[in-house]
Amino acid sequence: MPKIVDPSARRRAVAEAVLRIVSRSGLEAASLRNVADEAGLAVGSVRHYFTDHDEMVIFAMGELADRVERRVRARAEGIFAAGPGEHRARTEELLTELLPVDDARYEESTLWIAFITAARTRPGLRPRAVEAQANMLVLLRRVLCGAQEAGGLPAGLDVELESVRLAALLDGLTLQAVLEPERVGADVLLGVLRRHLDSLRNG
Repeated sequence: MPKIVDPSARRRAVAEAVLRIVSRSGLEAASLRNVADEAGLAVGSVRHYFTDHDEMVIFAMGELADRVERRVRARAEGIFAAGPGEHRARTEELLTELLPVDDARYEESTLWIAFITAARTRPGLRPRAVEAQANMLVLLRRVLCGAQEAGGLPAGLDVELESVRLAALLDGLTLQAVLEPERVGADVLLGVLRRHLDSLRNG
């Protein structure tokens, strides 16, 4: 009896193979042949699930973005349900999910930087990169607005501007930590984040 293959599961397995290769060797190493070998498949099998190389890479980028967004949104629900006394701690936990403070998040950050850098010259990747950045800004705006409504931030704080500034801080810290993990470790990342959150509260 022929083996029944779940197409969605097979596409996700190929995407995971792409991510493993990109993590080890960079995006340029994620050829159809290398991905097929990594996934334990024939090249023809990979082509059965993806029309071309670009579609495969775009799908893998989307899987990475969705993985991070699901985790962050789960944290966000905790913030919106938290009482005033818990809001600051829950906010810090949420924002920490976006920083490379451990091995898993360091790998995700490394992968994401590879994809968004490639998006400058690969038009197919750009919409997903822009969407992810836009989603992050929406989330940060919601978090800051919630803190403001709970009395944890000054009523006159420019939430729109501060959302952009916080996104830039997170992006910059991530880039520095990926490039120089021995200098910018978890303690530094958390220290800078906490100092920034304190500065918002102090107006």
